[in-house]
Amino acid sequence: MSNKAGKHQQRFVEDVARLLTPWGVPPVAARLYGHLLLCPRPVSLDQITEDLGISKSSASVAARLLESYTLARRHSQPGTKRALYAVADDYEAMIRQQNRLLDALAGRLNAGAESTASQAVSARLEEMADFYRVMRGAMEDAMNRWRRGRRPR
Repeated sequence: MSNKAGKHQQRFVEDVARLLTPWGVPPVAARLYGHLLLCPRPVSLDQITEDLGISKSSASVAARLLESYTLARRHSQPGTKRALYAVADDYEAMIRQQNRLLDALAGRLNAGAESTASQAVSARLEEMADFYRVMRGAMEDAMNRWRRGRRPR
């Protein structure tokens, strides 16, 4: 790989990290996600530590966090206990997870609206619940449009 290509890839990784950290993704995990996006095959923790210049424990924690966010996937290497990591190819998983959270939150908000004596608080909670349900529906509609327009692999 040329030095110019390496600088472009490093810039991409840092740009992805800058976009994800305001959403609460820790910087190392955000950098790792940017890195995994550029990797054509699953990579080992050893390779990740070398490529990103981080400790193996930091790489491991970041990789497990990305797994929990459904942004990365762990692969096994036949004949070893070594884990390899790659960017997840189920783009919808995170949105499905968010939709479950929105459903649960809307349900809790409605329950709170029913249990409060304040009409103002009740109205606010019901409005928030309606907002989250509309957002959930919009995300579901967007996923359906994406599926219909998706090219077969």
